[in-house]
Amino acid sequence: MALAVTDPVADNPAPPRAGYLEVLRGNRNYRLLWSGDLVSLLGDWFNLIASATLIGMLTQSGAAVGGLLVVRWLAPFAVSPLAGVVADRFNRKHLLIAADLIRAVVVLGFLFIRRPEQVWLLYVLTAVQLGISGFFFPARNAILPSLVTPRELGAANAISSATWSSMLAFGTALGGLVAGTFGLHVAFLIDAATFLASAAFISRIRYHAEAEVQAHAPGPGAVLRQYLAGLGFLRAHPGILVLALQKPLYFLTCNGGFQVIMVTLAERVYAIGHGGGISMGLLFASVGVGTGLGPILARTITGDREPRMRVAVGSGYGVMALGLGLVASLGPLPVILIGCLLQGFGGGMIWVFSTQLLLQKVPGPVRGRVFSTEFALLTLLGAMCAATTGWAVDRPGWGLQPTIVVVALLPLLPATAWALWLLRPAAREI
Repeated sequence: MALAVTDPVADNPAPPRAGYLEVLRGNRNYRLLWSGDLVSLLGDWFNLIASATLIGMLTQSGAAVGGLLVVRWLAPFAVSPLAGVVADRFNRKHLLIAADLIRAVVVLGFLFIRRPEQVWLLYVLTAVQLGISGFFFPARNAILPSLVTPRELGAANAISSATWSSMLAFGTALGGLVAGTFGLHVAFLIDAATFLASAAFISRIRYHAEAEVQAHAPGPGAVLRQYLAGLGFLRAHPGILVLALQKPLYFLTCNGGFQVIMVTLAERVYAIGHGGGISMGLLFASVGVGTGLGPILARTITGDREPRMRVAVGSGYGVMALGLGLVASLGPLPVILIGCLLQGFGGGMIWVFSTQLLLQKVPGPVRGRVFSTEFALLTLLGAMCAATTGWAVDRPGWGLQPTIVVVALLPLLPATAWALWLLRPAAREI
């Protein structure tokens, strides 16, 4: 059965959109999903700070930190083809709960990593944890439009992004403080507890999957055919494909490598706290504040009007490049924090508006596969960027500052490509 994209109506005046508090107060299902996001994302950022600090302490190697981030990107990529089909074949609520419970058990394994010769276990556990996340996030994105009304969708998507951002800010700052003051293993315990809390919230959502879950034949052949059908949908709708490439391009040109840069800056240049844990938390927190502020402030101009959201996606790359330029100066720490904030500001605009456009355009039965394909690409390209950046930072005769300068210039490439695409008639599809 062919899957068609909703006809564009974006250039007409948008209907009155729901307010943020209205969505949180009036929509119980979304409030429960959001509550689960709130606590599990807090633990996620605790885990990132703790694991990055731990591997830095055990290896004293930028390449090893880059390797950790590569694992964090590649594990979801490896499972994404299956994850997208699973999200379209089975009850998405049950998938979210199962993913949370499994991850709660997995992160407890980090408590046993204490010596350099055990670093391999850190990589393995990270791969398993992020592989399960590769099932969680496509299902979470796919279920969102089923829990809100069309007029609530824009606000709900912005709230979810702001939550991710605020937990990046608060979770990394608090995680850095806890790791730098009480030790790394406390952070891992908190992470496990937050997954259990998230599962408890999601279990209370009232969700009927029958309208969206497709009838399916058993066997790997059927899984492969369904996944290829999802790719066929993207091939038949180039506007949707270009839109789904924006977050992967963001990760390729900036996000994957910038995480390596922030870890390296915290450990080698602006070290505060045990292993630079506190300064690392401050850097990540600044990015989090920016990713939260960016889309919220931009939505006061764009509303839910699609032409304006398209322009906001391209503008995000420019703001991001400006922030990276400040970081490349290696000036005083407050200047670096402002640069991190601007980098997050632009990245948040790209993330939120490209996601909202996809949520409005992609039909429910294929939504899981579209988001899993997007997630696969962004994790693969993020891994490539992280690996290259880690190598460049440690390369004799190259080093940290030239690497940041290159990363600062890269976002201008997708910004130019996006602007050229918007001049084409096919861009109206998005």
